[in-house]
This record gives sequence, structure tokens and C-alpha cells, in this order.
Amino acid sequence: MTAEVATHSTSSEPGVVLGSTTPRLWTPPLRELTPETSWGFDFNDFCRDVLGEPNDPWQEWLSIHAGELLEDGRPRFRTVLILIARQQGKTTWARKLVLFWLFVIQVGMVLGTSTDRQYAKASWQAVCDMAEANEYLAEEMPANPVRKTIGEEMLTTRWGSQYKFAASNKRAGRSLTIDRLLLDELREHNSFDTWNAAVNAMNAVWDAQVVAISNQGDHSAIVLDSLRLPAITYIETGKGDPRLGLFEWSAPQGSDPTDLHALAMACPDLGRRTDPDVLMAAAMKAKAAGGEELTGFKTEVMCMRVALLDPAIDPTKWEEAGADSPIDLADHRDRTALCLDVSLDGSHATLVAAALIDGKIHTEVVEQWDGFGCTQQVRRELPGLVRKIRPRTLGWFPQGPAAAIAADLATKRRGSGDWWPPPRVTVDALTAETDQVCMGLQDLVVAGEVVHPKDPMLDQHVGAAQKLIRGDRWVFTRKGTGPIDGAYAVAGAVHLARTLPPPLSPVTVA
Repeated sequence: MTAEVATHSTSSEPGVVLGSTTPRLWTPPLRELTPETSWGFDFNDFCRDVLGEPNDPWQEWLSIHAGELLEDGRPRFRTVLILIARQQGKTTWARKLVLFWLFVIQVGMVLGTSTDRQYAKASWQAVCDMAEANEYLAEEMPANPVRKTIGEEMLTTRWGSQYKFAASNKRAGRSLTIDRLLLDELREHNSFDTWNAAVNAMNAVWDAQVVAISNQGDHSAIVLDSLRLPAITYIETGKGDPRLGLFEWSAPQGSDPTDLHALAMACPDLGRRTDPDVLMAAAMKAKAAGGEELTGFKTEVMCMRVALLDPAIDPTKWEEAGADSPIDLADHRDRTALCLDVSLDGSHATLVAAALIDGKIHTEVVEQWDGFGCTQQVRRELPGLVRKIRPRTLGWFPQGPAAAIAADLATKRRGSGDWWPPPRVTVDALTAETDQVCMGLQDLVVAGEVVHPKDPMLDQHVGAAQKLIRGDRWVFTRKGTGPIDGAYAVAGAVHLARTLPPPLSPVTVA
């Protein structure tokens, strides 16, 4: 289900916007939720009456829905995915949930994981401290309930329930039988190592449950995406796994960072524990800064998915640079530069044109080649394209994957119908200035001096470009991402277009 109106107010003050108690996206229950059909009611009572820490409104709602039970008493959701902005109380809620599992449900083994061992241990220690400091829970523990030997840390209750922790890695949960698994910061899982190790340790437990909590991430959050996307499909179509639950507090994709109502969809404690003025000030600062600061705000505070957390090219500024009716560069051959690049695996190649016209650099995708072995097509077709376009210059990156066709680009040929390069066309090898090319594109895009044709391939390649730091400079990294030859090609073409000498004025004969 989706929450169309995510904000509501319990304040008598008119115009006050409070965070949404209900998530924007959530898996609907199979039946009415009551104290008999959800452990969430007991959990809310436990937090209030035993721990003396009542749940916030959104936590109460989540507890009841995430705690849905099947008719045979098992948790309805084998896996619960919770997405919510930072600093909304999700860690506190999770710690109280661990105590509930241990002291009320009395499961055998609870395992908690976090990004590294230090963070996982800190959370484990906080749970131990809460248990030992509580007069009711202290009575339910043996004489020495907390084992602190390094590598063997464990909290044990009087009836044998145990709580351990692990860092998020391929060893998490191995050699254990796990009844409840708590995965914190799921967005940091860029492989299935932790998932495979820990979740498979639950295969023999009929009533096991995984609770994964995070804010949004980027394309590297592959485990998060592997859960979220099928969960959304089930919400929208009813097809898929009914035991995979999604509860997502997030701003709608494309929301303005300074839209308070959008922020309220991601921050359920807005106006309660979260100061709206502080949040709005941070939003305005991030919006003005753009780049990494803006993408960080979108994922951490708006809980919106972004392509990259640290994009090489500001995604907002790149989108603003798109033109619905781009200039036809065929009318500006005397100031046009071409640049060719090839993807790292040789499966894609792109030829981009650029020209400096009236103070702005206009770009155009001339041709793209797709499929393994496409460099053979490039060799065959590139000379004809260059002869047809007649640019001032053609650039390429000899230190990159385009080196595969180096001989064809760098070798001069003079033959009947096979001249290379064509007359009045220079071939520029972009070597030492690669960092200038990449950093220059970002600078020009932010300054609003680049115009692009909203080509889907080009948008995808530029959107996937990340920084590879080299000292105090950077280039686009080709590893760990998909093809980005389009990004290199447009950056190279823009660089060449802005460094071309002015076109020669036509000679007038008296």
C-alpha cells in the first residue's frame, strides 16, 4: 500500500507539519491486526510497561504491522525490510526489539550485525546495559549473564536465550542456528556474503525472522535492492512473496529537498524529536551545494534512492542541462570536435560531438556501438562518419580501452578513398590531460555551460560515472560500474570544443 498523504498533525497549532506515522510504501496485512494476530501489541506494551520507554507513534505502527502472525503462530513476514531516514529512532527501536525477542518470545539465538565489528559491539553492549539496568529483566538473567571474552561475547537469559553480534561479512552467523537476525545498515551490503552466511543459518528454524533496517543507498546496495524491488512488485500486483514485508518512510522520487511535506514522509519524528528548522536549514544548504552533499542528504534524510552516493557529475545539474530541442551541430562543422571512447570490456563504444556556440558547449551523440566485438564495427564505420561530419578534430583516450583500436586512429594512411585522417581533420590523443577532461566536464555542467540532448544512453553513462581520486585530482573510474564510455566521450568532446582555436573567417575577394 502507499500513503498518498503522508503528513498529519496532532498539534492544535494550525499549519504544523508532523512526520508521517505510516510509511509511504508498505505491505498490507493478510487479516485484521489485533493482539491475537500480531506480536506488535505485546511489544508496545513491553516497551512502555517493562522498559519504561514507550515507542513513538511510528514505532508503534511499525511494531504492529511487522509483527503480523500467520494462523499457525509463525511470523507472517520471514523477512522485514524497514527503510527510514537517519536519526528517527530506528536503532533504539531495534535494541528494544532484541530484548523483546530474548525476554518475552524467548527465542534461542538472536544475531545482530552492523557495518563493522566495532559498531556491532557498541549496539550489543547497549542492549546488555539496558537489560542489566532494568529491574524486571535483571531477575530473568543468571548470575553472570554477559560474557565479554573477545570473540565470544554473548548475553544469555535464565532460560537460555542468547544474543550475539557480528560484523557484516562472509563469516557472520556461520556455525550458528539463528532464530532472529537483525541486519543494520543494509545499504552497506554490496555483496551477498553476509546474507548468505547469516540467513542460511536460519533454514532449519520454522518460525525464524529477519529484520533489516536501513536508509536508502545507491546502485551498490545490491542486497537492499534485491529485497525492495520484489516487495514493491508484491505491493502493486499481489504477485510474489507474501512473506517479504516492506515498510518504507521516504520522500517520493524527484522531491525537492526543501519540500517539508516530502521530508515528513521520510522523517516520521519530524516536529517531535526532529526540529523542522534544523532539517530545513540542512536541506537548503545541501540543495545549494549540490553534488555529493546533495546526494548524501537525499539518501540519509529523504531516504530517496540515488544512482551514486558520490557522483562525478552533479546529477541535478546534468538533468538541468538537458535540451528538449538541441541544436543541430551539422550547421557548425567549423567549430565541432568529436571524441570516441570504448567501454572497459569492449562491449560498447560511443562517438560524441561538441561545439562552442554562443558561449555554451552543445553536445550530440553521433553514434554508439553495442555488443562484444563492436570495436570491429568502429574500425569499419568511423572513417566514413568522420569524413561525412568533417569536424575540426577527433579525440580519443589512448591510455584507456580505446587503445584496442589505437593503430586505426593513430596511423596516417594515404590511399585512394582511404585517407586517414580526412583532410583538415586532426586526431588528438588525450593523454596527460585526462583528469582535466573529467574534472572540466563537472565544472562546466555545474556552471550551466554544457547543453546535452537528453540521450538515454548518455544520461545513463554520465549518471554511472564515479570519481577515481589521483592525489588532489580525479578521473572517471571504469571499474565497479557499467559502461561509461559515453561519459568519457562527452567529456573529451567538450574539452576539445572549448580548446579549439576560433574558426577562420571567410576570405573576402574585392
